[in-house]
Amino acid sequence: MDIEGVIAVVESCGPERIGFARRLAAQTDRAFISASSAAGSPSPADEAMVLTTWTRRTRGTVVDVPEGIPVTELIGAFAEDPRHTGLLGLVCVVDAAHLLEDLHRDDYVPLRGDTVGDPATPLTARAELTVTQLEYASTIVLVNWMPLPTADLAVTMALVSHLSPRAQLRLQHEAAEHVELREPYRAGQDRAGWMCVLNEEFDPHMTDLRVSTLRYEQPRPLHPDRLRHLLDRIEAGDFGRVIRSAGFCRFATRPGIVAQWLHVGRVISLDPVAEDAELHDDEELLALGQDLAFIGIDLDRPSLTAALDAAALDDTEIAAGPTAWTGFADPFPAWRTADDRSA
Repeated sequence: MDIEGVIAVVESCGPERIGFARRLAAQTDRAFISASSAAGSPSPADEAMVLTTWTRRTRGTVVDVPEGIPVTELIGAFAEDPRHTGLLGLVCVVDAAHLLEDLHRDDYVPLRGDTVGDPATPLTARAELTVTQLEYASTIVLVNWMPLPTADLAVTMALVSHLSPRAQLRLQHEAAEHVELREPYRAGQDRAGWMCVLNEEFDPHMTDLRVSTLRYEQPRPLHPDRLRHLLDRIEAGDFGRVIRSAGFCRFATRPGIVAQWLHVGRVISLDPVAEDAELHDDEELLALGQDLAFIGIDLDRPSLTAALDAAALDDTEIAAGPTAWTGFADPFPAWRTADDRSA
């Protein structure tokens, strides 16, 4: 084990996170860095990384990570300078009794390090913070699970395992905390369940008949107005409870652009990530059309697949060609592409 290895503890509900992090530090003889130590920094993730270099405990550090720091930033901060510290574990503490509620929230929070109340302060969906903490975790600890009926607990554990199939999952008891440590995190991560589905490497540790996934592939571009109506139906629960969907898609009205589809609960973002014109000769398309993964409870996969197919262009629309497509109704916000940002 790296003597300066770091274990980061994340979770949206402070008391459970802080208590777990303190106990873990004490029981593993590691230094403890509280969330308040880094919360006021312009770059809390970088500040947490720097603080770990000041400790003298030979067994490393446990960092209590404040709310509002995307885990991707935290992983990047440690991965960029591995000479001093290695992020050996990312522990996500989950309130099992309120997990589904947390994943269905539609409020936004300011990112840490930015001035609260400033109109220019970037906001992020709280549900997106929660789900990515789960997806990138190496260990997920369920607390407050005892009030749940056995059947509900089984669904919750299977859902967590589907969202984060490579994480160690366990229920918290009064016994000593235990976290399995492996190789340090690297900058690029493919731990998320939706990534595993798209990569055909999906193998969750726990399953339940009510929890399932769907991979949807479709080469035809989407009709944006029909997609908007489909998203309303997904939120209404017409196809079961879609907890997470993510992947890549194309709009017929925006040719040559691949968008990343990120959805959790009641929040969705569709942002451009690649332009066909920018590809080099030796590079492949990120996606020809739609390549999406859905994770949910009581999913009606045939109906969802049929509805997705209906949102894509039909034979007549395909035959009309790209010039006609630009005239389709498109209710989504305009995208700023790389060319727009450089202008």
